[in-house]
Amino acid sequence: MANQNPSSIPISNPETIQTDQTTGFSAKVIVQKVKTNLVLRSKWAELNGAIGDLGTYIPIILSLTLSKNLNLGTTLIFTGIYNILTGAIYGVPMPVQPMKSIAAEALKDASFGVPEIMAAGILTGGVLVVLGVTRLMQLVYTLIPLSVVRGIQLAQGLSFAFTAVKYMRKTQDLPKSKALGDRNWLGLDGLVLAIVCLCFIVIVNGDKDDDGCEKRVEEDGRNRSRVSRAKSVVFSLPSAFIVFVLGVVLAFVRRPEMVHEIKFGPSSMEVVKLSKHAWKKGFVKGTIPQLPLSILNSVIGVCKLSKDLFPEKDFSATSLSVSVGLMNLVGSWFGAMPCCHGAGGLAGQYKFGGRSGGCVAILGGAKLVLGLVLGSSLAHILRQFPVGILGVLLLFAGIELATCCRDINSKQDSFVMLICTAVSLVGSSAALGFLCGMIVYVLLRLRNWTSDKLFPDMGP
Repeated sequence: MANQNPSSIPISNPETIQTDQTTGFSAKVIVQKVKTNLVLRSKWAELNGAIGDLGTYIPIILSLTLSKNLNLGTTLIFTGIYNILTGAIYGVPMPVQPMKSIAAEALKDASFGVPEIMAAGILTGGVLVVLGVTRLMQLVYTLIPLSVVRGIQLAQGLSFAFTAVKYMRKTQDLPKSKALGDRNWLGLDGLVLAIVCLCFIVIVNGDKDDDGCEKRVEEDGRNRSRVSRAKSVVFSLPSAFIVFVLGVVLAFVRRPEMVHEIKFGPSSMEVVKLSKHAWKKGFVKGTIPQLPLSILNSVIGVCKLSKDLFPEKDFSATSLSVSVGLMNLVGSWFGAMPCCHGAGGLAGQYKFGGRSGGCVAILGGAKLVLGLVLGSSLAHILRQFPVGILGVLLLFAGIELATCCRDINSKQDSFVMLICTAVSLVGSSAALGFLCGMIVYVLLRLRNWTSDKLFPDMGP
């Protein structure tokens, strides 16, 4: 964790933070803080980190674009703006991901179309804004024990890892979210390609979660040998970015004629018409199952993980809740996929080198340009992108998120965490896992309390 590697954490300039009340909200101070938040610690590392979130973003967005006619261009434009704004506000690689529960419902229910998706996003956003403004979210954040949060994060991380392995081993029909059979060993989207990309990232990144390559360069000094120079060059390569670029190149090689299908210019943007039926179905089948996941993973989980990775930064559950809510109260009206922050995305971007708000600002700028220049025709390229490579990127994001649980040291907390994880995975519900984890946590606390009262002289 960042707590164990303090040199890997960007230290904010105190002159830009410590201001008196008369100048705290002046335009000059705000501009200076935004500049500080967007400063890149290492250009290649931050660029590499920007790719760490695409293992979840691309499959979901592409699946909904192909199966539900989601407006890809509009989604890219709005999520790009969200990326830039959250990077400027928070100063860390705060991710912007599609709401997974709403996406899952849309992919399995043929009658759950774009109007229902947008209605679910607007309603979810409205509830999160209310929870944030009333500070109820901060109260929830304070009351939920760390062991339960770690259980949810471990379950989410393992779920990402399982999905990643499935992407690598099986050919996928993304619009239907189905595996079609074993992936061929050879080919432009073969198993060998995925294994080579996986090994390449392991060699370059290893198991480090800090800027180890920069440290090696400094330690070697001027008298470095050729071997040490070669090592520093290899360890500083933007592995995720290289693998992603390889995927784009292979997409064109797999189907060269798609060049003629690309149309330049943004997609048409219009307000989505929402009927009473869309509001009702969106709330029942979209908002209700999405809310627990958004509260636990997008707000509580991200808040906890952000403080683990960036302890010098001040994150509040109130701020994150309002941030997620406002994104959906704006973009969903125009057909942009409902989005949230996600602990998995943050872990993935941090794993590959993201340390500042500039990391997600780079990603946001790229999305914005692609949305304005290519619009929805970008789907032709993404459809040919090797799914095995997406699985590799997703695998590392899942592992990084799952390893956050290593700070749970006591047997009692580990028991609560694993109960929460097991129920979440088997029941495919973070809300159910959270409920069981809280029940077990309270029962154990009551057991300890009654033991202390009834048998004060006896040990545990």
